[in-house]
Amino acid sequence: MVAKIAVIFYSTYGHVRTLAEAIAAEAKTTGVEVDLLQFPEILTEEIRGKMHAAPRGDYPDVKPDDLTRYDGFLMGFPTRYGRAPAAVSAFFDATGGLWAKGALIGKFASVFTSTASQHGGQETTALTTVPFFAHHGITFVSPGYAAADLTDINEIVGGSAYGAAGIACGDGSRGISEKELNIARNQATYFANTVKTFVAGKTA
Repeated sequence: MVAKIAVIFYSTYGHVRTLAEAIAAEAKTTGVEVDLLQFPEILTEEIRGKMHAAPRGDYPDVKPDDLTRYDGFLMGFPTRYGRAPAAVSAFFDATGGLWAKGALIGKFASVFTSTASQHGGQETTALTTVPFFAHHGITFVSPGYAAADLTDINEIVGGSAYGAAGIACGDGSRGISEKELNIARNQATYFANTVKTFVAGKTA
């Protein structure tokens, strides 16, 4: 049985989308099935236009019931005051029916993010998402410090033991660096192999 993973992201200016695409591509190299999905937007196009947001792209929106089809989720979203954006929280709130049935118990999840500054909430964004996983019985998978670039102090690099991250700068002018992409790819490989090992053991 092939493990199935969903990379689900919410991106306003394109930074998280860049990470999500790199993560999805890397996860596929481990032999798992991967789908790339978006959290549904709750902002109007008028508001997004005033924010100068990037186009959302053609990736399909995830629905709560879609989560039952996967063994694991790599979820990415920018920080909003140290936590997930409203669109992501709204999606989480819509999973009550799944919670009532215990439909997500035994699945796995990991988080990646993007912040405006080096200390803009990368760790707290992951930490404030863990309760959602805990209440659903989803196991949070931390990549730890397996990626060597996480301990490189020669340049500013996003990411932590809780997950990959980018640093966008206050005006969004800084793109995702190659080291940040490497950290994200490392997380993708570690997560995919973790889920794959569990699924293989479960079906043996």
